[in-house]
This record gives sequence, C-alpha cells and structure tokens, in this order.
Amino acid sequence: MDILFLLVPLSVVLVLLILGVFGWALYNGQWESEDLDREGQRILEDEPEG
Repeated sequence: MDILFLLVPLSVVLVLLILGVFGWALYNGQWESEDLDREGQRILEDEPEG
C-alpha cells in the first residue's frame, strides 16, 4: 500500500511529461496535414526512369 504513495505521483508526472512532449511536437509542425496528404499522393506517382 505504501508503494501507491510513490507510483501515483510518478504516474501523474509521466502523463504530464508525455502530454507536454506531444503538445510541443504538435505546435512545432511535426504533424502537418499537408505532409500527410503529400505522402499519400507520392506513393501513387510513377518514379522517373533512369
């Protein structure tokens, strides 16, 4: 039971850290819809020969 006093705050800190990293990546352009659309189209294009 005493371990919960360590694990609960540690879990909260870990979740906040993960959300912070996700928010940082989101606002710094890691997931731009233009890039995702472009990659979906690029796979269907013919490659130049040579």
